[in-house]
Amino acid sequence: MSVASDIARIAKQEKRLAFATFDEATAFKIGSALRERAIAEAMPVVIQISVWDRLLFYAALPGSSNSNFDWVRRKINVVKMFQKSTYRMVLEQDSPDRAFKTGHGLPVTDYVLAGGGFPVVIKGVGAVGAFGVSGLPEREDHGVIVDALCDHLGIDRKALALPAKAQ
Repeated sequence: MSVASDIARIAKQEKRLAFATFDEATAFKIGSALRERAIAEAMPVVIQISVWDRLLFYAALPGSSNSNFDWVRRKINVVKMFQKSTYRMVLEQDSPDRAFKTGHGLPVTDYVLAGGGFPVVIKGVGAVGAFGVSGLPEREDHGVIVDALCDHLGIDRKALALPAKAQ
């Protein structure tokens, strides 16, 4: 496993986990599945699904905090700006302080390099929104979203999952 192979795998996830259509019912179904898994596994997370003009789903689970809400907001801002997952951005930017380089002009109050933001992509259209999860280690935040999208789209999770990170 290498950073380059993780970046390539995430780019593949972003391409394969695209929708023919996406609406409020789809957001609710995926958000509810994420919430049910979080409850079953006692994940202290915040879950948000948005299209660019509005919030479609939000849940805060026991153990999460307002800090998680703010992390999700900043992750979704990154997805909107760059049209790709935040964990991919983390790996590409390699910034230990979680901030974008000064040249990007992105304030840390509104943008963060942290995994757990993933684009809502419609085939033939592009990114129209974002999924956000915050409360777990960033690779896990990312993986929870990918699992839910695989399940919803009928894609084998193992085919797209990132390998376990070496300790």
